[in-house]
Amino acid sequence: MIDSNLIKIDSLKIANVSRETLKELEEYSKAIILKNKSINLISNSTEKSINSRHIEDSAQTIEFIDKIDIKTCTDLGSGAGLPGIVLGILMKAKNPIFKLIFYEKSYHKSIFLKEMTKKFNLNSEIHQKNIFEERDLSTDVIISRAFKPLPIIFQIAKNNFKNFKYIILFLGKSGRKILYDALKTWKFDYEEKKSLTNNESMIVKISNLSKKNV
Repeated sequence: MIDSNLIKIDSLKIANVSRETLKELEEYSKAIILKNKSINLISNSTEKSINSRHIEDSAQTIEFIDKIDIKTCTDLGSGAGLPGIVLGILMKAKNPIFKLIFYEKSYHKSIFLKEMTKKFNLNSEIHQKNIFEERDLSTDVIISRAFKPLPIIFQIAKNNFKNFKYIILFLGKSGRKILYDALKTWKFDYEEKKSLTNNESMIVKISNLSKKNV
């Protein structure tokens, strides 16, 4: 076992959070790196920059999550729990009833999610299931990071969820083209936010999603 205190990673910079919350996020990032030795949670090339590349990147969606009408958030293809675990840690002090629902079909990654949600005392459900096989799901927010392309996430939202308010997605440098292409077959409203961790990326909040008759 590698001593997590010896892991040299970048410093964590998130404004307006308590020292306790920062400590938990730092513990989480170290836990990912330790587990990454046995199962593939993040790219090895991003281990040293885990805080900026993964933790801060996930945390920047909090302004879309910390709303009075949001009580549940479903993380699709959760993997290491990015962004779900990060949001859970950030929301814990803000809204104790906030609930996270994770869908991750990998057994080993699901076990890691269970360990992390227990470690940080998060209100959560972990489903070791294939999201494509689920039906009639309900949530306030669907969120996904590095799981599937936007058109597939839209199909999951419409085919597998009976209720949801918003979809939050991370889009890269082709994000605007992806949105415009999607508008050819889908109707939706969207709010975009420039990524704080990558100048070429954006975060989008999708609402009022429906399929066009084409």
